[in-house]
Amino acid sequence: MRSFEDLVAEAEAAPVDGWDFSWFAGRATEERPAWGYARLLIARLAGADTALDVQTGGGEVFTECLGRAARRPAVVLATEGWAPNAALARVALAPFGGRVHEVGERDPLPLADSTVDLVSSRHPVARGWDELARVLRPGGTYLSQGVGRGSNRELAEFLLGPQPDVGQPTLAEEVAAATAAGLQVVDAREQSTRVEFTDVGAVVHFLRKVVWTVPGFSVEEHRARLASLHDRIRRDGSFVCHSHRQLIEARRPR
Repeated sequence: MRSFEDLVAEAEAAPVDGWDFSWFAGRATEERPAWGYARLLIARLAGADTALDVQTGGGEVFTECLGRAARRPAVVLATEGWAPNAALARVALAPFGGRVHEVGERDPLPLADSTVDLVSSRHPVARGWDELARVLRPGGTYLSQGVGRGSNRELAEFLLGPQPDVGQPTLAEEVAAATAAGLQVVDAREQSTRVEFTDVGAVVHFLRKVVWTVPGFSVEEHRARLASLHDRIRRDGSFVCHSHRQLIEARRPR
């Protein structure tokens, strides 16, 4: 079995740009929600003339779904707030004629009113419901899979100790905000899904990539707890925690 230092050094050297999770193969698994976000998005894309993916990361999920859609939108757009990811997304969307706008997660969307048939977003940092409602055309759809409150709490509390129950909005709060913005919520679901890490390097890479799990994470600051986690994984075979996922689909009334 590889040493703690070797696993951590490898994880610290791995790039964290984009939302490609292939690095975790054989080292971590995450259960997928029952609703199948990609399948839903592929179906919605086939009926859209203009599609916008908000906070697209490197465009990985969006382009995969575009490639599998029975009919592709004539206009393909995306936003991304982190420059390295925006660069990846531009490359990924180029074969679809896509344009990527580099704007922050909470900035206004750089689009005119009532110009988009479909807005999608997988794991957004925040949802600006008024902006989403503004850019959707009457009859347009917003489809999103989000990260719910308390996601991977067991991992965060292993490193940090007990944490307050704050953070991402609850599903009920998101539904209320969407409704207040003038959207009609047609689907709202949530599910807890199993996450399993089989070495401490996978934990380090995950925390460097999914930065909101342990804000300000660094190996140096959390080395003692990471070493304890390494020992636990060697003893038990893995470390298990649970993510919390939300599905929201909303429409702008005609």
